[in-house]
Amino acid sequence: MSPQEKSNTGKNAVTDEPRWLMVYRPRKSPRYAMIAAAVVILVHIVIALLLKVGDTGVDFQVADQIAMVGLGVIIGGTFMLIARARIRIGAEGVAVRNLFNERIFDWSIIMGIRYPRSGSWARLELPEDEHVPILAIQANDGERAVAAMAQVRTLHDRFGAHG
Repeated sequence: MSPQEKSNTGKNAVTDEPRWLMVYRPRKSPRYAMIAAAVVILVHIVIALLLKVGDTGVDFQVADQIAMVGLGVIIGGTFMLIARARIRIGAEGVAVRNLFNERIFDWSIIMGIRYPRSGSWARLELPEDEHVPILAIQANDGERAVAAMAQVRTLHDRFGAHG
């Protein structure tokens, strides 16, 4: 589909169907990440405040305290990357956003979408035994993840070349 066929409203101008028929994000892991990030930042703030308490033989400065808090913010922000996970599915393919970037896979190269028996998240099966993890569909979301996989499989049957 050419860029001219996509309107600014996010719909396919040829079929008047939404560009993405499914958008799914995990529910539990972003909450866990938020809690972990807050704890890490709080611990670093407490440590920064305690740096100047007592005589340890090292002369800590305000800059050291600021650096400690900054380090906590960086580590906490890193935990928050898991909250970015998302999968979008439409006629043009499957868009998988994990930690850093989003990649769109055309239906012509998608062999399947599976959930490994002992896996923590789903994965996109590609040619030559390659796969891409789908961090958005996670086991810890329980029935919600099962429903998402059912919808993913329905859309794969509809659009996939290898159904």
